[in-house]
Amino acid sequence: MMISESFRKTFFSALLLAVALLALYALWVRYEVEPTTRDGKVKADIVQVSPDVSGWVTDVLVRDNEAVKKGDVLLVIDQSRYQLARDEAEENLETQQTSLAQAIREDNRNHALSAEVDTETMERGTEKVELLKLAVAQAKTALGVAQLNLDRTVLRAPVNGIVSNMTLQPGDYLTAGHGVMAMVDTDSLRVEGYFEETKIPAVHVGDKAQVRLMGVADPIEGHVESIAAGVVDREREDAPNTLDNVNPSFTWVRLAQRIPVRIAIDHVPDNLPLIVGTTATIDIKPRSGEPSVHRSWPW
Repeated sequence: MMISESFRKTFFSALLLAVALLALYALWVRYEVEPTTRDGKVKADIVQVSPDVSGWVTDVLVRDNEAVKKGDVLLVIDQSRYQLARDEAEENLETQQTSLAQAIREDNRNHALSAEVDTETMERGTEKVELLKLAVAQAKTALGVAQLNLDRTVLRAPVNGIVSNMTLQPGDYLTAGHGVMAMVDTDSLRVEGYFEETKIPAVHVGDKAQVRLMGVADPIEGHVESIAAGVVDREREDAPNTLDNVNPSFTWVRLAQRIPVRIAIDHVPDNLPLIVGTTATIDIKPRSGEPSVHRSWPW
């Protein structure tokens, strides 16, 4: 029995419609139900490197985008003034220690000859010893500060990382407390994703995660390290003595909040550089025994 042309067309049209519906359903499950997000970023802590003392730069020992380890020397500030201050503090300490030693000898002699020395003289000698002990302690502190300032003329890497925004040259003048470069803390590299609140029930600390960077085929393996405890409530303005600024209610369409989820990195494919700020897609793998799909309707 021959199948009519109209039936054939109707059948193929229905088949194509079913395939399209299945594809749409799969896409809806993928992007609206499954714990996945395309709103992920590679992140790391950025350390602002600042000198603790001021002065001219005499040596620059790193280049922009160079990897360094904690404690490596980044640059050296002119040490002449700080070396002189340290020498002066050391000389002052020696002077105070000499004066203290002499005062102690005199005080001991006065007490040994107590029958011949009046009480007031002995009290003045004892008081002088105590004052010189205080002066010696202050001189030691001053020497410690001078030595610290001298040591701080050598600026070292505070973390393991990569030098960024480095433009210094010998002869530049640095001011204490002002940032001179940034460092990407490579020990803090991680991926942070923003998941809609409807997907958070399917995300647990410790869950395995697969991260794919844009344009990179090989995935990064990781796990959920933490889930943000809160996000800003944009409906309210937290200020004293003011009325709450509440937006009008939209009863038909409700927009889901996005919750930050931190992904710790367990394995990175060989020769794949992690660049802070690059875009990532994050898939959370459900725990054993849990359904992979958590239905959550947007109304």
